Amino acid sequence: MSGPVESVEVFTLTLPRDTPYLGALRPGESPNAQGYIVRKGNRTVYPTFDRSVLVRVKTRGGTTGWGETYGIVAPGAVGAIINDLLAGFVIGREVEDPSAIYDDLYDLMRVRGYTGGFYVDALAAIDIALWDIAGRQAGKPVSALLGGAARNDFPAYVSGLPEPTMAKRAELARHWQDRGFDAFKFATPVADDGPAAELENLRAALGPKAKIAADMHWNQTADEALALIEAMKPHGLWFAEAPVRTEDIAALERVSTGTDVPIAVGEEWRTVWDMRHRIERCDIAIVQPEMGHKGITNFTRIGALAAEHDIKVIPHATIGAGIFLAASLQASSTLPTLAGHEFQHSIFEPNRRLLVGDMDCREGTYRLPAGPGLGVEPSEEALGLLQPI
Repeated sequence: MSGPVESVEVFTLTLPRDTPYLGALRPGESPNAQGYIVRKGNRTVYPTFDRSVLVRVKTRGGTTGWGETYGIVAPGAVGAIINDLLAGFVIGREVEDPSAIYDDLYDLMRVRGYTGGFYVDALAAIDIALWDIAGRQAGKPVSALLGGAARNDFPAYVSGLPEPTMAKRAELARHWQDRGFDAFKFATPVADDGPAAELENLRAALGPKAKIAADMHWNQTADEALALIEAMKPHGLWFAEAPVRTEDIAALERVSTGTDVPIAVGEEWRTVWDMRHRIERCDIAIVQPEMGHKGITNFTRIGALAAEHDIKVIPHATIGAGIFLAASLQASSTLPTLAGHEFQHSIFEPNRRLLVGDMDCREGTYRLPAGPGLGVEPSEEALGLLQPI
């Protein structure tokens, strides 16, 4: 034991990008004063840089844990929630049971309707940091605290092909195939010639054995989604992700029961309750928990519920600085129905330098970081880039 929590600090970490996430800007897409763009294909805001929110928690005995959540837009909202509210209820707590602390913090605002969004993102960052401390105090990886890793490596799929033309996107996919990857996902909002043509072109480039999924970015009605899925189906669609607007559970029910193509959802969910509300009505084949939104506590609860219903788990990973990716790998390794994990190569590769640790993804496989806690921590360069909130 290293004593109770003594301090909680919140930072942003921002890095420039040569090419915005999802690729070059399309006509009508231009940055505003904050550096934000709206993608016309899915009407969603993105920054033209990489940014996440990091949390550093220290105990009285000197153990440090790191957490991370999204800072894509309005990171000050997450910072204010932690600094003004959550930190005061974490300082003084012992850290042997991070899930109990998570539940206490979640309950603080339940009756006010804060069961998602920035509030639960802030909880996720703190939860990851507390699990990191618990593992470091025990001298064990987080996976061991969660019952033990079933495997120390597992399949990864290449996510996103941020090139300006269909031919170049196929060329990029072949580049990763040559490096040992056999599973891929493209984003339909930037499939300029249409999803079916994009998939047909990728199939021709990658061959009949490659797995190819489509991220539909929550941008369709049920009828539109079903039509797009049926058009892609002849070209061997591995799964269709986020086919309808996230709040439209009836539309998800209609799509998931109206096609035999596997439907994948769950990146944007914050808690296990989001999953429960949907599995009662929808035929979900794959659930995609995102550590940066859920924290280790809710991530593993979603994984347990998936196992109860024989649903495959293929976690989402935007990555950020890499802290919540390490947490995702630690927790994923313990899940009974884990079938793979997303690999955001356009973020992972340039941001490798931000971490100390041996977390890696090569030849189509993620390798679990070794060492106590998460197995990673920010590098000296990363520490120098942190800006307090």
